[in-house]
Amino acid sequence: MTYRYTLELIAGMAVVAFCVLFLYTSATMSGAEFAGSDNVGSALIAELSGTTVENFQPIIPQWEPPSGEIEACLFALQAAVGGILVGMVFGFWYGQARGKIAE
Repeated sequence: MTYRYTLELIAGMAVVAFCVLFLYTSATMSGAEFAGSDNVGSALIAELSGTTVENFQPIIPQWEPPSGEIEACLFALQAAVGGILVGMVFGFWYGQARGKIAE
């Protein structure tokens, strides 16, 4: 017996498995604090050098968003614009290839 939608079933099972894994790990690590590689690296440098990283002052001050939500929104906007540009490039290449085939 062959299934008509075998690939769709496999993809659906993979999505469900990923969701279950994500929910399980987030439920078991509810008290854990997230620390990115920047925090870990800065702490390690400060520990090894004996100085604190906060003493460093950049020449050009950087703007800090007022909240983490705004920072995440700006990152998502940047990712969306980048995705649109990459899609446009691939679409252009696809159109060029189809134009050569039609000639």
